[in-house]
Amino acid sequence: MPSGPAIARMADFDLAGRRVLVRADLNVPLAAGKVANAARIRASLPTFEQALAAGAAVTVVSHLGRPAAGRFDPAFSMVPVAARLGEGLGLGRSVPVAAGWPDEGPAPAPGKLALAENVRFLAGETENDEALARRMAATCDVFVMDAFGTAHRAHASTAGVVRHAPSACAGPLLAAELDALGQALHQPARPVVAVVGGAKVAGKIELLENLAGKVDRLVVGGGIANTFLAAAGLPVGSSLVDGERVPFAAALLARAAVEGFEIVLPGDVVVAAKLSADATGVVKPAGEVGPADMILDIGPESAGHLARIVGEAGTIIWNGPVGVFEHRAFAAGTARLAEAVAASAGFSIAGGGDTLAAIDTFGVSAGVSRISTGGGAFLELLEGRKLPAVAELEAARARTGVRTR
Repeated sequence: MPSGPAIARMADFDLAGRRVLVRADLNVPLAAGKVANAARIRASLPTFEQALAAGAAVTVVSHLGRPAAGRFDPAFSMVPVAARLGEGLGLGRSVPVAAGWPDEGPAPAPGKLALAENVRFLAGETENDEALARRMAATCDVFVMDAFGTAHRAHASTAGVVRHAPSACAGPLLAAELDALGQALHQPARPVVAVVGGAKVAGKIELLENLAGKVDRLVVGGGIANTFLAAAGLPVGSSLVDGERVPFAAALLARAAVEGFEIVLPGDVVVAAKLSADATGVVKPAGEVGPADMILDIGPESAGHLARIVGEAGTIIWNGPVGVFEHRAFAAGTARLAEAVAASAGFSIAGGGDTLAAIDTFGVSAGVSRISTGGGAFLELLEGRKLPAVAELEAARARTGVRTR
């Protein structure tokens, strides 16, 4: 049973012969005019294939990069994406690009697919312009929002179009993301362990506060752990510390003691005099960090303890590395964490750019239950916020119901 919000889903609709507009996240990196990493294209292919198999006439829209609005810029054209999309769909040729959408351009026939030019070339897209949203909605019978990575942005092609489309629903990719996060946050198997790493506390205050009320164990790593160590009265030397947030960390530690959840801090750490590719790490107890030491990873005892915690978890939420894993001397803690998440029998969900990079670095993607495709959207849901595009889909469901077969 779905664990996500009350929204219509693409599977609810008979799409045969209908004009289907899919908002996907095809914001892929380009190099020398070609797609450098097609992960987002591959993630969206099942949605396109299901709609085509159902006999829909499919138009796909997405943004690519951050071009200036209101004019075409060849550096941000969807043409390279269309070529890679055609390969993924097994067409042997590029998907046609509808440069004049939404006002003109060839409409695909049932069972065919076209890709609109970069939606951010359109004036009013990022401002969620009402008139533009209406023009978009006029091109479809069913709007499918499937771009989880942009669901936290109230743009014309993500949220505004929902208000005016004859029918609107979530695509399979978006629905799966919402269900996974809903399961982790609202219907979790216990115990729930959240691992939150990264550089600074400032960007993750709402995340830490929201998770603290839902998890059994909150593991902090990276620069965030340094701030909590300082709040606990332990020496941190010359480590990265978010000094303004030490009182917040101290208050959260006190809250944990009262409310009965555990905040897990490293008992031993890996330090060095500087962060560099040739630096040598030294393991020290957390209470023996010297004035010139920089904490750059958790120590082996802490990594082992973290692996045991993760192994016992019914649900694991992972956002952020526990050390500077990009440097081999400080990668062991994050590597042990990644391996433990992958080996756990519990339900695991991971998201955020650094987290995905760690998963890729240590080759554990097959063992993670759900790898989120959205960075900002993933964090905002974990913070307890409502995503604008999802809120519009909920309102559309309440307003029109599900007009299906």
